[in-house]
Amino acid sequence: MKHGIHPAYRPVVFRDKVGGLTFLTRSTASSAQTVEWQDGRSYPVVDVETSSASHPFYTGNARILDTAGRVEAFNRRYGKRA
Repeated sequence: MKHGIHPAYRPVVFRDKVGGLTFLTRSTASSAQTVEWQDGRSYPVVDVETSSASHPFYTGNARILDTAGRVEAFNRRYGKRA
């Protein structure tokens, strides 16, 4: 890699706001906030909205849509007319 043209690749903590999951990985993401990790060092922290701890696909808590109500509303609006 050429020096001076790439963003810094360093350890960063990602924190899920909803699920409470935190994990340390390497990234180019930057943040002004820091958090003290389990090893006693301070790392930048990036808050994320969704991770494997809160995403419905991984948790199994998928939302059920009211498809019957939608079909009835469609038929009321655009159904066959006599």
